[in-house]
Amino acid sequence: MALTLAAITAGEPEIFAALQGEGLSAGLPSVFIRLSRCNLACAWCDTAYTWRFTGDARPHEDGIAFGRAANQITLSEADAAARIVALGARRLVITGGEPLLQAPALARMLAMLPGMHVEVETNGTIAPPAALADLVHQFNVSPKLAHSGNPAQLALRAEALAAFAADPRANFKFVIAAPEDIAGVQALAQTHAIAAGRIWLMPLGRSSAALNRRSGWIRDVCLGHGYNFSDRLHIHSHGDTRGT
Repeated sequence: MALTLAAITAGEPEIFAALQGEGLSAGLPSVFIRLSRCNLACAWCDTAYTWRFTGDARPHEDGIAFGRAANQITLSEADAAARIVALGARRLVITGGEPLLQAPALARMLAMLPGMHVEVETNGTIAPPAALADLVHQFNVSPKLAHSGNPAQLALRAEALAAFAADPRANFKFVIAAPEDIAGVQALAQTHAIAAGRIWLMPLGRSSAALNRRSGWIRDVCLGHGYNFSDRLHIHSHGDTRGT
């Protein structure tokens, strides 16, 4: 049994210690494990090396196709768990790609990590099976709005979003590019009865300059609607780099 991970460099899995950069747990010391593969294709994705491999024609603004062998690595659940423990933090952030594509293997790995506070970052299209959900403390759900380039029928799966909305462990983080995106947030919040206090708005951007251009008016929207604001601390400190 094994997990398919992204690679920091060829042959080196993307498991690393860093401060959480976004959302509810921003600023907290964490260990990250980044899984490979995604069922969506966001045009602005900053981890396209987890899914846009050579031969994948799904659109991306960079137009780069990544070699699978250099950007993907397989580890046993036990090996992944041992690497996580060796980094010392007691908070684990499982990210991707889309981690819930590998839910059974994740559940087996988490069973080897008792006492770890576990966050799962997900696009909200797949409801977690009970075997995994029982081992998770926090779901960071990031539904993709129209500007992501994904068809709504793929990106906004009503049954999965309803399951997350009903789970008090789930919070919702929306990537915001322009003022018209707010209507999409409001519509989803109304449809699934998501309280404003569970919603984070985060500016789209892979550089400090891009984030700062959007942050001011997004903060004003948060104040007006009772939403939370999320920056991207790792972008400000390290730029758009792997393993940060």
